[in-house]
Amino acid sequence: MESDWAEEKDEVILAASLKDPAVFGLLVDRYQGAFLRKALGVVRQKEEAEDIVQETFVKIYRAGDSFKKMPDIEFKSWAYKILMNTSFTHYQNLKKKLGASEYLDPDLHNEIAGEDGRAADFINDARTEVGAVINKMPEHLAKVLKLYYLDDKSYKEICEIENISIATLKMRLFRAKRLFHKLSAGI
Repeated sequence: MESDWAEEKDEVILAASLKDPAVFGLLVDRYQGAFLRKALGVVRQKEEAEDIVQETFVKIYRAGDSFKKMPDIEFKSWAYKILMNTSFTHYQNLKKKLGASEYLDPDLHNEIAGEDGRAADFINDARTEVGAVINKMPEHLAKVLKLYYLDDKSYKEICEIENISIATLKMRLFRAKRLFHKLSAGI
């Protein structure tokens, strides 16, 4: 079966997988390695990146019937957008889970991270990596990305801080995530 599909475009395979879920495995085979590398660039922990990739494929499959090929929208860019949004969400959740406590109390730090401190080290590495990429971005895009993902500000709060509309904020976040994706690819 796989040889029958080897030359097919991703969009065709996605459409076929909605009728025969086993076909979706071809997309998983095509993208799993690249997705894992990209997720690792954001979260820096293999297990977390694997979870992100798995969740991404579930989202792609569930939203498969809503994907419509357009001249400027390929399956690959659509799938990577889902991956990066999922990665950012996981990063944000990890940050909330550990919070700033790893900097405050060594005993609490060890309790949260385990005796070897790997989880906190992972968060510190991820913060450093994400911060390095954000620092390469234009200020207006970096600021909204920091406010939303790192400072946990709501759309309303960011709009008030930046004195912009919700539509402008959404566009800036979209552009910022896209640029973050491009810059982090070079890591």
